[in-house]
Amino acid sequence: MRPITAQTYRAFLASPHGEVLGAGFLQCPSWAEVKEGWRAQLLGWGPDPEAGELIGVALVLLRQFPGTRKYFAYLPEGPVADWSDPDLDAWLTPLLEHLRRTGAFAVRIGPSPAHRRWSAARLKPLTGLGRRLGDVLASEVDPLGTAVAERLRARGWRRCGGDATGTDGGTGAGGGDAQPRHVFQVPLVGRTTEDLWSGLSQEWRRNVRRARKEGVEVVVGSAADLPEFCRLLALTERRDGFRLGRSLAYYERQYAALNAEEAGRMKLYLARHQGEILAAHTMITVGRRAWYQTGASADHRREVRPSNALQWRMLLDAHALGADVYDMRGVPSTLDPEERAYGLLRWKLGTGGQVVETLGEWERPLGGSANHTLHRAFQAYLKRR
Repeated sequence: MRPITAQTYRAFLASPHGEVLGAGFLQCPSWAEVKEGWRAQLLGWGPDPEAGELIGVALVLLRQFPGTRKYFAYLPEGPVADWSDPDLDAWLTPLLEHLRRTGAFAVRIGPSPAHRRWSAARLKPLTGLGRRLGDVLASEVDPLGTAVAERLRARGWRRCGGDATGTDGGTGAGGGDAQPRHVFQVPLVGRTTEDLWSGLSQEWRRNVRRARKEGVEVVVGSAADLPEFCRLLALTERRDGFRLGRSLAYYERQYAALNAEEAGRMKLYLARHQGEILAAHTMITVGRRAWYQTGASADHRREVRPSNALQWRMLLDAHALGADVYDMRGVPSTLDPEERAYGLLRWKLGTGGQVVETLGEWERPLGGSANHTLHRAFQAYLKRR
């Protein structure tokens, strides 16, 4: 386990082995430049990390606990590792030892294996008052995810928010996960554009046709369009009752950092109608994965369906880039049509994809009574913020 350069880290992600591990954008070196208030470390392990002979990497974000020289270590959707390795301790133990030496009192990770999946076809007819994802038998339970969860528990890790299938009504995971525990994904492997079109619901196909008929134009914007994106995002937050708390400066920093790392890594798609931008969505690509990160739309002229037109274009672009999956990020766990949050899930279900319950985030203090005490104090500090 060694600190490595950003160049070595990126070379590993682009290598055949690194690509198979499927790193998310939150584990790219550029993400360290997006997050303010955190120190960052790039770590690698393998036969010879300094020479680039690696089998895994990790972006570690370190937040200092006020009044101490100790840090909370956070690996968002990481580390980038082979979670099927039966000898988990061979790389996990050195990682924890390195973080302890760095001054970390606790660590949070986000293992990549999935836990459960529900197809859109299974969920659509099973909505109802008070219903949640956990009430529906999953289409698939990932045995690797189950095994990883058992291994982590045996090593003293705690699943943030517990093991329940979410009780929140929002898009993020409830009970402590910083990243969404439930995401919506559209598989692209082996599918033609005709397959993707037929996979859309009748309502989605009708809305895409309506946008086309009304003359909605979808284009890829630039950094100059970020202020308009943020204006529309503020409207969307007020209309839909959520708050991301991200400023224009945040998106400018993200756009610059991700595209400096790889041209076109982050794109801003715009839907124009009669010369006016009615909706704007961001898409991020890393390796063979593409994510719809954030969407925003105006309050008026919604009948011309600009958001459906945007998503259809982004889905086609992800397919053309050779992505294995188009990830639409977080969805709520509610299946209750009376709950406001269900509207987001209903909209994404129309693409014909699947809800994926990730393993969520896992946390543990790094040994010793002092670190346990700091960990409890840090959790209380976060709750007060």
